[in-house]
Amino acid sequence: MKSNLIVICCFFAGILCGMFGGEELAAYCTKLPTWLLYALIIQVGLNIGSNGEMGAMLRSVRLSSLLLPLFTILGTLLFSAIASVLLKSWNVYDCMAVGSGFAYYSLSSLLIVQFKEASAGIEIATQLGTIALLANIIREMMALFGAPVYASLFGKFAPVSVAGINSMDVCLPVISRYSGKGIVPIAIIHGIILEISVPLLISLFCKL
Repeated sequence: MKSNLIVICCFFAGILCGMFGGEELAAYCTKLPTWLLYALIIQVGLNIGSNGEMGAMLRSVRLSSLLLPLFTILGTLLFSAIASVLLKSWNVYDCMAVGSGFAYYSLSSLLIVQFKEASAGIEIATQLGTIALLANIIREMMALFGAPVYASLFGKFAPVSVAGINSMDVCLPVISRYSGKGIVPIAIIHGIILEISVPLLISLFCKL
C-alpha cells in the first residue's frame, strides 16, 4: 500500500515538473529509463536465483496446478483484447501489451515506453506506458483488497490469479489468509512464471 502511494506521488510530481519547466530536466534524463529497465531485469533474475526453496516448492506442487499461470495469462489477454473494443484510441495489441504487465507496474510501463518509442513516437509511447502504470497499480490494489471476495465467490485460486506477479510477494499474506496456507507454493510459482513472461509478452505485442 505504502509503495503504491509513493509511486503515484512520484508520477504526479513528474507531471508537475513537466508543466512548470521540466523540459530541460527531461532532456538530461533520456537514458534514465533504459538504465532503470536494466536494473529491474537484473532484479527479476536475482529474485528467481536467490530462492533457495525452489526445488522443494516444485516437488510439492501438482503438475495440474501449473496450469494456473497459463489460465491467468490467457484470461488477462482475452479481457485486454475485449477492452480494445471499448478503447477506440488503442489497438488490440496495445491493450494486450498493457495487460501483459500482470500488475508489474514498474517494469511493464518502462518496457512499453522503450519498445513503442521507435514505432509510435515518444508521446504515444509515454501515454501507453502511463496507462500500463495505472492499470497495473489498480490490479494490485484490487488483489489486495478484494482477496476475500474472490476466494468466497470464485474459489481459492481466484486471488492468486488476480494478484498476477504479486502472488509471490506483496499479495502473498492475503492469499495465504483467505485461500489457505496450502496454496502458498502454487502462488509463489505462479508469480515467478508470470514475472518471466512479462518482458517476453510485452516485447511481442509492442512489435506487432
